[in-house]
Amino acid sequence: MGLGGMRGGIGGGGAGSGERWRWILFLSLVSVSFLLSFLFLFLSAYSSPTRLRLPGLTTARAAAGVRRGPDALPCLAYLLIGGRGDGHRLLRLLLAVYHPRNRYILHLSADASHEERRDLAAGVAAAAPAAVSFDNVALVGTPTAGTPVGSSGLAGTLRAAAVLLRLHPDWDWFITLNAADYPLVTQDDLIHALSYVPREFNFIDHTSDIGQKESEKVQSMIVDAGIYLSGRTNFFRATQKRPSPDAFKFFTGSPWVILNRRFIEYCVLGWENLPRLLLMYFNNVMLPQEGYFHSVICNSLDFRNSTVNNDLRYKVWDDPPQTEPLFLSMAHYDKMVDSGQPFARRFQANGPLLDKIDEKLLKRPGHGPVPGAWCAGRKSWFIDPCSQWSDVNVVKPGAQALKLQQYINRTLEEADSGAKSCRP
Repeated sequence: MGLGGMRGGIGGGGAGSGERWRWILFLSLVSVSFLLSFLFLFLSAYSSPTRLRLPGLTTARAAAGVRRGPDALPCLAYLLIGGRGDGHRLLRLLLAVYHPRNRYILHLSADASHEERRDLAAGVAAAAPAAVSFDNVALVGTPTAGTPVGSSGLAGTLRAAAVLLRLHPDWDWFITLNAADYPLVTQDDLIHALSYVPREFNFIDHTSDIGQKESEKVQSMIVDAGIYLSGRTNFFRATQKRPSPDAFKFFTGSPWVILNRRFIEYCVLGWENLPRLLLMYFNNVMLPQEGYFHSVICNSLDFRNSTVNNDLRYKVWDDPPQTEPLFLSMAHYDKMVDSGQPFARRFQANGPLLDKIDEKLLKRPGHGPVPGAWCAGRKSWFIDPCSQWSDVNVVKPGAQALKLQQYINRTLEEADSGAKSCRP
């Protein structure tokens, strides 16, 4: 994510104390407005998602056949995020990770048009009839701004989590994916592998070793215009800096997470004040999604021992690392597959590497979801085998499942040893 956008100086180094106090008051008011905006989004989220329903389909009967809970296979709740022009990419990503057991929220940011959101909803209903029958896909109808480095993205993530908590009381892990991400395993593979993982674990890449980035990442302050101005995706940077916090430890890491339901409830419902205090603080932090969940979980006595220091994404970085990983190419395919990781990023839209993953790893037809044990239709070049379904409570792991299981076992062994987990 680049640091582009409008940058306005807030308060000069030589300004008088009166001017400094005016800007401090301004930043405080913006922080309060952010919290109020989030509370409004939390309350309005219950009615805003568009749920994909069509008359005449046996939605209740299909959904009733899914067994969820502590004694059943895991249920995954996905947030798929994109911006303007990403509608087709989100549809492809959804089809690659779709399973009737799971829950899905699709979020196209506010800069996307109404027509693009409408086309995405229509595309899902046409390409995945099961999504309509099982009523497990929702599209955010009144989205938040997509400021790349500001707090509006964090607000959108928390809002989606609130929607999932409200609509579906039965999922186990919350998984965030971007339009530039793609799976390397089928959902049968992933659900099977996670069925052996204790559900109190949270997969979140994190560190408190900020190093030379402390001035930029911790002490710098920004204001996200997308929080209070409709249609804006720029931000303003303050010229003055604030001291590093001493009331809590600052952690940072990958913005892409796999978090368990209980921790998401803690962040959204907040039976302690820590999530709210850190939400106020991270309102003015650059790239807050690279620090909010990480700092909350590692400063919480209840959750700090539940972390697995890994985001389960295959990435290739430049040297020295930039803000975003490199785009993956055919040259990375073999190492990517051998890694055993369930997801990878970043991919070019509609590139040949995605086609190869669909063909070789996922066996996904170009027009429908990835086939799994739940698909009961006859296979042919013009019939989607997943247009009919059988028992969705059965999974059939494929060839990539063993590599995935071995990789997850290694990460859990590291977690058991306490290696790099919420260490100061």
